[in-house]
Amino acid sequence: MSKKTVNIHIVLLLHLLFMMLLFGLCRILFYLFNLELFADVSFKGLLRIMYGGLRFDLTAVLYTNALYILAQAVPFRFRCADSYQKCVKWIYYCTNSVALALNCIDIIYYRFTFRRTTWSVFDEFANDKGNFALILQFLWDYWYIAPVLTGLIYIMTKLYNLVKAGKPFIGNNFVYYPVNLCILAIYAGLFVAGVRGGFKPSTRPITISNVGIYIEKPIQSGLVLNTPFSIYRTLERSAYPRLEFFDNATLETLYSPVHVRKDSADFTPKNVVIIIVESLSKEYIGALNKDLDAGNYQGYTPFIDSLITASYTFAHSFANGVKSIDAMPSILSSIPSLSEPYILSIYSNNTIKGIAALLSEKGYDCSFFHGAPNGSMGFDVFAKSSGFTHYYGMNEYGANDDFDGRWGIWDEPFLQFTAQTLNAKPQPFLASVFTLSSHHPFIVPQRYEGKFPKGTEQIHRCVGYTDMALRRFFETASQMEWFHNTLFVITADHTNQVAYEKSKTSAGRFYVPVIFYDPSGNLKGFEATKTIQQIDIMPTVLGRLNYDKPFFAFGFDVFDNDTVKESFSINYLNGFYQIYQNNYVLITNANQPETLYNYHDDPLLLNNIKDGFPDVVRRLDTLGKAFIQTYNNKLINNDMTVSE
Repeated sequence: MSKKTVNIHIVLLLHLLFMMLLFGLCRILFYLFNLELFADVSFKGLLRIMYGGLRFDLTAVLYTNALYILAQAVPFRFRCADSYQKCVKWIYYCTNSVALALNCIDIIYYRFTFRRTTWSVFDEFANDKGNFALILQFLWDYWYIAPVLTGLIYIMTKLYNLVKAGKPFIGNNFVYYPVNLCILAIYAGLFVAGVRGGFKPSTRPITISNVGIYIEKPIQSGLVLNTPFSIYRTLERSAYPRLEFFDNATLETLYSPVHVRKDSADFTPKNVVIIIVESLSKEYIGALNKDLDAGNYQGYTPFIDSLITASYTFAHSFANGVKSIDAMPSILSSIPSLSEPYILSIYSNNTIKGIAALLSEKGYDCSFFHGAPNGSMGFDVFAKSSGFTHYYGMNEYGANDDFDGRWGIWDEPFLQFTAQTLNAKPQPFLASVFTLSSHHPFIVPQRYEGKFPKGTEQIHRCVGYTDMALRRFFETASQMEWFHNTLFVITADHTNQVAYEKSKTSAGRFYVPVIFYDPSGNLKGFEATKTIQQIDIMPTVLGRLNYDKPFFAFGFDVFDNDTVKESFSINYLNGFYQIYQNNYVLITNANQPETLYNYHDDPLLLNNIKDGFPDVVRRLDTLGKAFIQTYNNKLINNDMTVSE
């Protein structure tokens, strides 16, 4: 195919247009490969999403091609030389190939995080060993993405070569340079307007939260956004805005993270073991989904099902984040991750006192267990900063024969190691163990091949393996002297692959179990109405111990009859906050309520009842704003402890 020689400015505009077309094609592929996630998007809604995506694509294309634009716009005659254009071509190829690759990776990765990849993912795994092997495994498992990317790059190169920059039409230098300087200035103005999203001086730069204009539900935001945009907009983690929805006096009456015991009961020094199960979506647990399959649903966790019969658990329990690094602060320090992971925020060095720090002051031995290589995802750093004095990772485990080849030590042997290590501890102790085997690439030890139900999702057999590992852990621990003086909490870090529609909604993406098990038999029950969230675990455990000092926690003690009446849950997805109380969930961008659902009666979130329940909207909006204002301002002020 012969190239058509045209003016260099037209070449520049055409090449940018070609990338806009390819970004649009990426969005269509993203939609087609993830149809089940967007099954409720109407044709009209899809058109609106595709139209809205153009704004985000334009910003991403301009940022990606900033160097290319500058190279083509410099007002010098040599820019039309063949040698110069060859260099410019490879700038275009390299930068845009990376952008296309990021979009292609998220076609798959989005299924695990439910949001477009941001810069935080690079910080999250920066210190992890074996990342290269995991990338290779990813490419192996999802091999079909490679030919998709290859095809996109091939189309890009063919489109690029359709036109060739011709010589400038102005021959006189006294005219050429002033004219091209003016054109350069115009390019600069258009570039700034493009990346900001408009020409008006009052226009704020377009951000991830702008997706709300084009979507009906937060889960749809991944369709509007593109991955390069999400990364560019999160390159610099900025400070949270200070909020003033309410004056301080009013705020104190609405919500306070300072907990003060109202009775004089003596502190009860029970051991505490908090088990965080990797990717344990509530959907996998048969005992918590008796409504599925006309009451015939079995799930994949027979041991957890049996444990629930002797435990206290909840019909409506939520994670406060969508990543593993969101879970640790939420569960162990009652600090949620809202607009970005707390661990990766500029406030991560704030002074905090998690449950480990508080119980250390009571003489507890506090240990954190995670079978990954030490340093993985910064867990060891956060464990130390939140008050844990001992960290047990792959280094301490020592036997590399039990390494799964990717993430760390298999759950079964590592949980046995945890039980034996705890048996040598002085009492009382606090321990938290974070499992890892129920994770991509969704494999089990070779000797267990075929032992667990495959189910409908790749993760199901891994969940069966981890459930078995938990059974063996409890069998071992139950023979130890400390067992009957221990409060166990079982929860998950986040959800993962799900099969049922109610688990695919913006609320369902946060459905995780929260189970309290006391072998002494003093804690049994099932809460069908009230909600619980990960940040409630710390204050609830401290409440069960009759902790007798004031402490700071963003969550609630769900067994405190005085506060549970006002308790609510909150999480954040793609620019929207979701506030749950009783049977309602309000979805808001913090400033403006968007939708209200009765998620008990309408688990698929199909019927927006916002206009019919103004009092409920007002109450949940007030609670949400009070929480968000408190959260932002406490982090900004580094005011996250209670003065002695």
